[in-house]
Amino acid sequence: MQILLADDHTLIRENLGAFLKTLEEGVTVIEASSLPEARSIAASHPRFDLIILDLNMPGMNGLQGLTEMIEHHPDVPTVILSGSIEREDVVGALNQGARGYIPKTISGKAMLSAVRLILSGETYVPTIALPGGDVPSVERGADAPPADSATGTPLDDLTAREREVLSLLVKGLPNKAIARELDLKEITVKVHLQNVFRKLGVSNRAQAVAKTLALSRDVGLPS
Repeated sequence: MQILLADDHTLIRENLGAFLKTLEEGVTVIEASSLPEARSIAASHPRFDLIILDLNMPGMNGLQGLTEMIEHHPDVPTVILSGSIEREDVVGALNQGARGYIPKTISGKAMLSAVRLILSGETYVPTIALPGGDVPSVERGADAPPADSATGTPLDDLTAREREVLSLLVKGLPNKAIARELDLKEITVKVHLQNVFRKLGVSNRAQAVAKTLALSRDVGLPS
């Protein structure tokens, strides 16, 4: 796995790079200290699996740098890294196509969980930046059901992947089995379940299953 990490602070690059290398064996982190340098590396280097851009480093010009990187590398998930957790910055980045917004205040463990979620094809949104848990529609992903669907239950807010995880949870499968069934890492399953619990307004597996069954036995969950 190859990751491009662009930030103008050497200490942040070194610390974050060290964490990223623990994602799995063989992770390579290539560093850049500005957007122009990141663009040059991305253009000349073999395909990256992930691009992480500091929101306020030289050359970014607000979200313009993000937009340009996505335009040139549309198939590579691009993530914003920032010290800001203002809702305006989070929503703006996601609306411009960022696959995640990672605050610099996040713990190393939470950061790794966020990156794994992004690499699994989902979008990471820091709930701390979204008062009241009001998550913008972009978090749900392109394959999520519309918010105004006929059933009008919390299940409508789940992404397709979250529905798959919940379906297997309802069947009684443990996290390890769910991960194996969906070809995911176990930590990714845990992240999905945390999102499911939050969206359903429950705090554990048993409550999630009970609420799902109570809402409806015919909610379109994958069989």
